[in-house]
Amino acid sequence: MKRYEKPYVTGALIGINILIFLLEEVSGGSTDTNTALRFGALYVPLVRDYGQWWRIFTAMWLHFGIQHIGVNMIVLFAIGRYVEAYFGRIRYLSLYLFSGLCGNLLVLATDWITGNYGVSAGASGAIFGLFSVLLIFAMTPGIKRQFPIRRVLFSILLMLLPGFSDRSISLAAHLGGLAGGFALAFLMNYFRRLRLRAERQRKITGSDQI
Repeated sequence: MKRYEKPYVTGALIGINILIFLLEEVSGGSTDTNTALRFGALYVPLVRDYGQWWRIFTAMWLHFGIQHIGVNMIVLFAIGRYVEAYFGRIRYLSLYLFSGLCGNLLVLATDWITGNYGVSAGASGAIFGLFSVLLIFAMTPGIKRQFPIRRVLFSILLMLLPGFSDRSISLAAHLGGLAGGFALAFLMNYFRRLRLRAERQRKITGSDQI
């Protein structure tokens, strides 16, 4: 697995999330619903009635309280640096953002359909998208022994479980991020392996011509 000297993108993502959290705190409190809405939390009526679709993006940078951001940033640091090393910075950032958008889109869809409107925010969808990469690792020759599939599935299940019993946790965001992240990561890994195979073939061909 390719490694950079430092996981710069992961560090930057953590820094941005913490900075925005601090801004929330000094602007009315991170647990205050009105503050969250001013900063761009997701709320179906504002999207549906006022066309504020940008909230699908901004909501992934907001958090409710120190525990919320603390848990998310710890998991982001623990997993993000490995995903960044494997896919590279640009693809890793794309995966993070895409997963966050998928999570918030599923929240929007489920709230819209059920009529149960809640104010939603958090990086959990993006982080679950990174978590899905562990499934990719578990299926990839050369590294899958380091990520036993049963252990990976059990870890993901443990992360999902609280969302089934705690209504303050957005299960839709977690599932949307997980599914969207897995789909994109699967495609990126497929083309990554094709590229590496082509590079090895060129090296072999070049060696034969010397």
